[in-house]
Amino acid sequence: MNDETEPDIDLTDPSVIARYEPYLRMLARTQSRRAYQAKVGASDMVQQVMLQAVQGFDGFRGKTEAELRGWLRQILANHLCHLDRDMHRDKRDVSREQSMQQAVNQSSMRLEQLLAGDMATPSQHMAVGESVIRLATAIEKLPDDQRDAVRLHYLDGLKLAEVAQRMGKSNGSIAGLLHRGMKQLRREFDA
Repeated sequence: MNDETEPDIDLTDPSVIARYEPYLRMLARTQSRRAYQAKVGASDMVQQVMLQAVQGFDGFRGKTEAELRGWLRQILANHLCHLDRDMHRDKRDVSREQSMQQAVNQSSMRLEQLLAGDMATPSQHMAVGESVIRLATAIEKLPDDQRDAVRLHYLDGLKLAEVAQRMGKSNGSIAGLLHRGMKQLRREFDA
């Protein structure tokens, strides 16, 4: 098998989108501005993205799970740009939209790199699709502070001191949150 599709996953069925809800929610939390997170929750954003994806599923031309994830990321990035524009009443800014798409893609790539390492074979890449969903679900289950620390450090790529500043905590506190969060994620994957 040369692509990331698994025998039990039908990429022609729009219901496959539901599997990616935790993945999309994690990316939405990662990329949405704090200023409007209180007004529009990540779950609400993801529901809109999933609805749009199901309604536009006829437009999906990919054949692999990686292509499906990319298509869903594009829809999420577009939704975040529209939300940003609506909240700020700004006119369309193409550079901001491209920047949003790049940020969503970078977060997703960091997530996949946590899982894949230097995977090269198709069967190993196939496992990444399923593992991305498992990891996103596991990150969502972490206590809020651990989840935020893991997200900011590993998915947003912030340094420990930057995470500490953003969360209003000490470097030692963030190191502890990261340690406990990663320990929990490892337990989740060993189970």
